[in-house]
Amino acid sequence: MTVRRIKSYSAQTGYVYQYYFDEVRAEQRRAGQEGTEYVYVVSRDRKHTFLVPVFLRRQALEEWAKRHGRRLNGTEEYAAAKMRLFAAFDGLPELEAKRLTIEVTSENLEELLAQLDID
Repeated sequence: MTVRRIKSYSAQTGYVYQYYFDEVRAEQRRAGQEGTEYVYVVSRDRKHTFLVPVFLRRQALEEWAKRHGRRLNGTEEYAAAKMRLFAAFDGLPELEAKRLTIEVTSENLEELLAQLDID
């Protein structure tokens, strides 16, 4: 049996989320884009949980690598997905109801990694 480490995040929306990383799904396709999906199990009330998949587009990784002269390692990719999860917590108060797939794109990857001083 796997023991999950449940973490908390106090969002700018006022909610305090509890979450844990569940799984990584490699080689996924979303809206014509290839990438990797990081799936988190999330709760706002400690009673009901819902899944939040964070889709990391392969195109975003390739463009980042061209700009920086190196590829992100697995830990850095996971960090980008987690920072995107936090951004969703902060910016989407109805995250559960909307059942969105959150994406890491070429447009937001640089900003997400800059918060962690990854260059």
